[in-house]
Amino acid sequence: MSAAVASGAWPPDRRAASTGTGLWTFMGVATALFTLFILAYAMRMDSGDWSPIAMPWQLWLSTALLVAGSLLLRRAAVAARSGHWAAVRMQLGAGGACALAFLGVQLWAWQVLQAAQVMPAGNPAASFFYLLTAMHGLHVIGGLAGWAVTARGVGRVAGPAFAWRVALCARYWHFLLGVWVVLFATLGWLTPEAVRWICGTG
Repeated sequence: MSAAVASGAWPPDRRAASTGTGLWTFMGVATALFTLFILAYAMRMDSGDWSPIAMPWQLWLSTALLVAGSLLLRRAAVAARSGHWAAVRMQLGAGGACALAFLGVQLWAWQVLQAAQVMPAGNPAASFFYLLTAMHGLHVIGGLAGWAVTARGVGRVAGPAFAWRVALCARYWHFLLGVWVVLFATLGWLTPEAVRWICGTG
């Protein structure tokens, strides 16, 4: 274990702290963006052309994969702080595989809906579903780009700075999971009646 990590210095230096702040800022902006789209979704629900869609069961599988990926990245971050690089390599790789599988299952869910003739045109509920899941998928792809850079360094780079990079990957994966849970709940269970009750107009 490195001296910086062992001494409890976390983040290990100013540059690492700046990177962490930058990630928080990005997640804050992304959260605001998703919030605006969710509000637009809720406001649109009361229109006459709104036709709710049933969530395909594949979304439960993709949720489980994202939970698993988040847990694995968290374990990788803990192992990196302890200097257990073999465990970091295994858990980081498995976490990335879960994210890739998540994207694959999301596309599968799209195919299931399209086979059932649930298309964006003519149904705003379907349009929002495809839009929100695509937006989230793009954020997952962005996370995978950072994950790939980090995964390449395992075994070649060590120390507190690299452990911090793994920790940032884990932080972003927790963010992706949180956003997805909110989106899934919104798309699957939010109703016009619930919106009116929340707004005090029902």
